[in-house]
Amino acid sequence: MGDKESYTGVKYTIHARFTIEGVVERHDVIGAIFGQTEGLFPKDFELRELQRTGKIGRIDIELKSSNDQTTGTLTVPSSLDKPETAIIAAAMETVDRVGPCEAKIAVEGMKDVRVDKLKRIQERAKELMRDWHVKESHDIEVMLEQVGQESRKIEPVHYGRERLTATPDIGQRSDIILVEGRADVINLLRAGISGSIAVEGVKVPKTIRELARKKEITAFLDGDRGGDLILRELMQVAKPKYVARAPRGSEVEELDPYQIKAALEARVPVEEAFAQLQSQQEEAPPKQEERIQEQAPERVQQPPRRPQRPQRQRPPEVVPPPPSLAKQYVGLIDGFRGTLEATLIGKDDAESERFPVAELVEKLKVAENVKAVVFDGIVTGRLIDAAVAKGIKVIVGDRIAEGVRIPQGIEIKAFKALS
Repeated sequence: MGDKESYTGVKYTIHARFTIEGVVERHDVIGAIFGQTEGLFPKDFELRELQRTGKIGRIDIELKSSNDQTTGTLTVPSSLDKPETAIIAAAMETVDRVGPCEAKIAVEGMKDVRVDKLKRIQERAKELMRDWHVKESHDIEVMLEQVGQESRKIEPVHYGRERLTATPDIGQRSDIILVEGRADVINLLRAGISGSIAVEGVKVPKTIRELARKKEITAFLDGDRGGDLILRELMQVAKPKYVARAPRGSEVEELDPYQIKAALEARVPVEEAFAQLQSQQEEAPPKQEERIQEQAPERVQQPPRRPQRPQRQRPPEVVPPPPSLAKQYVGLIDGFRGTLEATLIGKDDAESERFPVAELVEKLKVAENVKAVVFDGIVTGRLIDAAVAKGIKVIVGDRIAEGVRIPQGIEIKAFKALS
């Protein structure tokens, strides 16, 4: 199209087909259209005037001649309104001669250019959104991978004469977090929390006692009886300033990052934590053995019953437990600790390339012929469901989430249960 059309902005196009009984050229057809429609309308509505003002664009004609006959198509761009464009189209059909030759022009239709433009805009917008979503997802994946790689670079160190497990910055921190074991230190590192050191036993080492005199200590203990015993020991030899506890029945090494941060934010002064521990033990019901001993005298005073001759019973049949399928993957465990990586074991015992744990569930959904999964992470219900759907028989993870249901036909083991 010419410059005038680009300037005015086409709204509609008239599409017509013509047949001429003779051989003519393109300029003959255009001349016939302009000449035979001249005088039909007021001057400002004639084709020449409309084209001069840019309301009608350059007429595009395609034609071919054969057997003493010329046929072709013509396209007229218009920036007029619909009724005005329709009048121009109807006027073109009145052309019945081109030069000395008989002619017939039939309008096939009028097309709204803006509809096509909107469709192109819509398709392009969808394409842009897809590219944007893919790029954004890729950026997030790259960021997660980079953060994961950085966290894997931070390895626990040995600190003090007892070679206690601690984070590398333990000597520079003025406040530290005291946990029970090495797995707790590693789990805090995975959650992005540094400045921790492990007691590694119920008896408090001398290194911890020295740190308690110099630094502000928060004791982050398991929510079980072992955590209660360590708190009592700390109160005597290395009193901390604050105490945080895992949920009752849970261990620090089992918590996810959100649970870890929530527990640390809910820490209380050590005196308050110890008072709670004392009150819980005072309110605790007597143990089963104590209840039996209390009831024993009453049973002794009852009149003796006539002894009955015991019946001989067949010993119960002992069914040996099925062999553990997970034991064959013990050799892989040490290579996965602290890596946050996973691998899939095929039915041919081939091990896949390692990949980040965050991709594990999605990998399982598309995987085929997998019989086992080994990874450095928490075995969750979502992962178990994905594994069952694929017929996987063994899952070996760093630990198993609390409360998950293990269905029949699948064996699930934690690293510490196999090591």
